[in-house]
Amino acid sequence: MPQTDPAGTALPTPAHPSDTASAAARTPRPWLVVLVACAGQFLVVLDVSVMNVALPSLRADLGLSPLGLQWVLNAYAIAFAGFMLLGGRAADLYGRKAMFLGGLGLFTAASVVGGLAPEGAYLIAARAAQGLGAAVLSPATLTLVTSAVPTGAARTRAIGTWTAVGAAGGAAGGFVGGLLVDLLSWRWVLLVNAPVGVLVLAAAVLWLRESRTGGGRRLDLPGAVLVTAGLAVLAYGVVQTELTGWTAPATLLPLLGGPALLAVFVAVEARTAAPLVPLGIFRNRAVTAANAGILLCGCSSFGMWFFMT
Repeated sequence: MPQTDPAGTALPTPAHPSDTASAAARTPRPWLVVLVACAGQFLVVLDVSVMNVALPSLRADLGLSPLGLQWVLNAYAIAFAGFMLLGGRAADLYGRKAMFLGGLGLFTAASVVGGLAPEGAYLIAARAAQGLGAAVLSPATLTLVTSAVPTGAARTRAIGTWTAVGAAGGAAGGFVGGLLVDLLSWRWVLLVNAPVGVLVLAAAVLWLRESRTGGGRRLDLPGAVLVTAGLAVLAYGVVQTELTGWTAPATLLPLLGGPALLAVFVAVEARTAAPLVPLGIFRNRAVTAANAGILLCGCSSFGMWFFMT
């Protein structure tokens, strides 16, 4: 029977020790969540750089041209960059765990397809699918970390760990890629993601909890499509300069079309109710300077990786 006070008001029933123990068992430890999230982020950043060392072997095996080799890298990077904002919004709306599992599942499956690709077109398409999976996966990893660890010094350490693991993935790409190409073949640069991806998926199913903070927002699919198309067309124009020169129509058209699409993207973002990129954030000098610095760093590192191989 429920207990009552002298006035006859029912008192709350104390929690049974077994109930408390089962609740604690259902709540994953924060460090387990951070471990799974960091593993996913490591895979994502590793594949930005890991393919570079494999390019000479790719060219010999699949007969890819220099243009095709560049698109093996560009397809991943453009899909990743173009849809990452959309991936972050989807994680807020549909759940961080669901997007983590979906993004990692697509990334792993695309890695297998790319590793078994019989010709260059299959490989480039698989790399684009990998980039799309990474764009869904990567934002979810950060929000999983911040939602699992309370505000304060612990969260600062967790975010620092997440950042360091991502940087380590980029730095390890050349070494891991070279080791796999030398000992096995270029295909294992992609196929190695399969067993690792399956292990991380299993850990995510066991240790992650679902969370979302949609707040009535929407996806802003037009914005995501415009920014991705603008980046892809502009990249195509830059790559075309090697084949046709800077003044050929085949070069000028994408070089002008890409910025035009990006300008339309800015116009759409300025008018939509829930933009992927709230343009007002660029009034903050720290944000603007950080983005400019990352842009210059990315341009130099991507070019360095490609030409050094």
